[in-house]
Amino acid sequence: MPAPSRKRRWLTICAITATAGLVAIPASAAPGRHGSPFGVGALAQLAKKREHSVGAASPRLKGEGDDGNEADEIAEGADQYAEARTSPGVVAPGAYGAAWRSLTNLPSTKGSWRHLTNRPYDSDDPRYRDIDSNSSGGSGKVTGRMAAMAADDDGYVYAGSAGGGVWRSRTGGGNWRPISDRLPAQSTGALAVDGAGRLWLGTGEANTNSDAYLGSGVYVLSHPHHGTFSTRSRVGGDELESTTVRQLRFGGGKVWAATGEGVWSHSTKTLSGAWKLEFAPNPDYLPGGSKANDDGAAYKNITNDIVVDPQDPSKVILAVGWRSGDDYNGFYTKVGSSWQRVTSGFGDLPTDAADVGTVTFAHSADGSRYYAIDQSPAQMASNPDSGLEGIYSASSPFGPWTKVADYKQLAGDGSALTTTGYMPGVQAWYNQFLTVDPSDPKHVYAGLEEVYESRDGGSTWSTVGPYWNFTFPCWSIDPARQTGDCNPTTHSDQHGVAIGRYHGKAYVYVGNDGGAYRRPVNGSQDASGHATDWTSLNDGTIDTLQYYSVGVGKDLDNGGVSITGGLQDNGQSILRSNDRVMGSNFGGDGGDTLTDPANGCNIAEEYVYLSVQVTQNCGLNDGSWTTDPAKATSYNVAPADNATSEARFIAPLAADAKDSSTWVAGGRHVWVQTHGYAIRSGSEWKSVYDLGAGRTATAVAASGGKVYAAWCGPCNNQGFARGISVGNADGTGWHDITLPATGTVPNRYLSGFAIDPANAGHVFLAVNGFSRHWTEGPGAGVGHVFESKDGGSTWKDVSANLPDVPTNSAVVTANGGLAVGTDLGVVYRAPGQAKWQRVGSLPAVAVLQLRLSADGGTLYAATHGRGLYSIKVRDRARP
Repeated sequence: MPAPSRKRRWLTICAITATAGLVAIPASAAPGRHGSPFGVGALAQLAKKREHSVGAASPRLKGEGDDGNEADEIAEGADQYAEARTSPGVVAPGAYGAAWRSLTNLPSTKGSWRHLTNRPYDSDDPRYRDIDSNSSGGSGKVTGRMAAMAADDDGYVYAGSAGGGVWRSRTGGGNWRPISDRLPAQSTGALAVDGAGRLWLGTGEANTNSDAYLGSGVYVLSHPHHGTFSTRSRVGGDELESTTVRQLRFGGGKVWAATGEGVWSHSTKTLSGAWKLEFAPNPDYLPGGSKANDDGAAYKNITNDIVVDPQDPSKVILAVGWRSGDDYNGFYTKVGSSWQRVTSGFGDLPTDAADVGTVTFAHSADGSRYYAIDQSPAQMASNPDSGLEGIYSASSPFGPWTKVADYKQLAGDGSALTTTGYMPGVQAWYNQFLTVDPSDPKHVYAGLEEVYESRDGGSTWSTVGPYWNFTFPCWSIDPARQTGDCNPTTHSDQHGVAIGRYHGKAYVYVGNDGGAYRRPVNGSQDASGHATDWTSLNDGTIDTLQYYSVGVGKDLDNGGVSITGGLQDNGQSILRSNDRVMGSNFGGDGGDTLTDPANGCNIAEEYVYLSVQVTQNCGLNDGSWTTDPAKATSYNVAPADNATSEARFIAPLAADAKDSSTWVAGGRHVWVQTHGYAIRSGSEWKSVYDLGAGRTATAVAASGGKVYAAWCGPCNNQGFARGISVGNADGTGWHDITLPATGTVPNRYLSGFAIDPANAGHVFLAVNGFSRHWTEGPGAGVGHVFESKDGGSTWKDVSANLPDVPTNSAVVTANGGLAVGTDLGVVYRAPGQAKWQRVGSLPAVAVLQLRLSADGGTLYAATHGRGLYSIKVRDRARP
């Protein structure tokens, strides 16, 4: 059977948090069934776009304009996620920690959250083999992104997620329990088990270096088999608060931390006392420095890894540098009392700043072999195929290093990424891990988009964990054959790795955008070099799913409700009322979603950049569309701003609260269509208002034909501006609301509207970012929730005791209360009251969208790291 003409997972590009303002490759989709550039059939199209974008401009730091060249959508989506939280300026350290303390001091409502997604999520669910699904790709059961892994020889495995905390398994993987819920940061940067068996946690995910996922420091768990992390287990003081930690390394009685603010060290024996700043290439840009408020300060002291010679811990190499390139990029070692750049003696491993980007080290247990992965800023800027400079090996960390693999070699070793424009290492700045078998210095695992294995020190490689199975002859879409004759693989985009033992057998554990997987260290391979023995460890007891949205509708087939949601890099999940396992009916990145309250199988789902798909049968399909295209049951209906790249990565999409057949979408234009879920073409959308060149919608809402649209432009901290436009769905009455640069409504990202169901002129506005106490930027102002009783003409700050935390979504409840989703949970203001209460006790996780059930009795929350939750509205009466 031929490969499908499109699958959405091709660019799997994740709207995770980052702050590299780089050019995006839009999902430019023509109307109808066959124009959407997802998956295998679109490989050439996407690769061609990437090729054209490479070299268009040199890499840049945030704030240098919008025409960079890192063509993967992941970079643009990450940038935009961060813009919402940092514009119009730079956020000072400590903002999230202060917000968490404020939130936990609020009085709480009655009632408790019900966890909805605490069950397996099968990305290969055989029920959903429609044209826009990735089902049959081979990743199996998935959860949210794992940034770090650790394991010991007693069967204990630790998985550190991007936004959902750290989890522990006592059974070699599976049967997970969270162990960091009491911490103010649930973002993992690094995990490591030291020689004494203690578990070290560096908070703040460094894959993309964004303020949204900054950490609260480094913590240590002395008895990780039984204990849980607490604020009392923090190492040192607040030196590493509000930064990221990419690696923790040990040697000479010290723990070394590679952070977004230089390299730091601390004694492993005495855990109190301050961290020591070992090296920062540009100290003036650190907090408290003379240039700390510079637009590019966050990118001037990035460090990636540290290698400590186990035979002589006084010998240390630092890998330092920003992935898009900077003069300080390079390798450093200590000469006398100062750190000096290495300029020679490294052999094949480059030392020039242009070719040293994100770097990962690993060495054998006996110190006889060292390995390194290097991503090149110069290659990322000029090579449409890959940013990988190479994989290297040496007998000493001081070289000489020998290149043992490049992207062309890996592509020829069983990779699924063999198309020009998207080959191994194309996202090497984002995807990297490296580890050596403790019992064999020549046995090494490397992670990029895929998992690679070498048993001879790098002379030959096998792609033991291919990106997916779609490109291989063994693949089949037949639901009865799961992924055909291919073996299951891992999810793509690798981040963490560990080797440990369970019942005496050695396993390698990998963490990626789909969760955690394992296989025997000395596992088997088929004739193509693909592993035959991967096991997904995402058994439903671990839920780190990163939702952007949630939708709810009646399950007409089974009773109850059907719940859907768009996910970072894991498509769209669907949970029907009788499901014990969730399925995936759309692939790729799932953004906003609309679900018909009267029929949960009527679903509209946004991929990215306003690429909207619609289905009226839940996406149920047996794959027969591959031989008869007329049997596809989902349709691309993207408005024109998708094709012109004039929409945000996760663009706003809403149905009129009074008429579910009237939809509003926002890009540069405000779009309206009135055919509901029967829409079949993007041409059915009508532009009712042009926000203006350079502007793009950040939020839309409608009720009874009255439409509100918020916008930004520019959207970064270079001239950031925001505004609100109001009009009618029929195209009449449109005008811009006058919002002064400084005034009641802050000059920050406007993230959501909540319209009073009894009066469309009564509306609430949710404002993202931090107030001026934390944000250095013009007009940052104060407040996060504002109220208008005159259709948006004037606004009043009703934030009161609301913590100063980014605010994402709001809904007016049937009783006149107001619920608000923030980056640290949900708050509620009872009707007739001015003060806010905390709703339940979610961990410190971002809630990106709130949605009410059709009867108004249940509130649903989409968290970006811990799945979907619900709570009864009546349970939130004041205590």
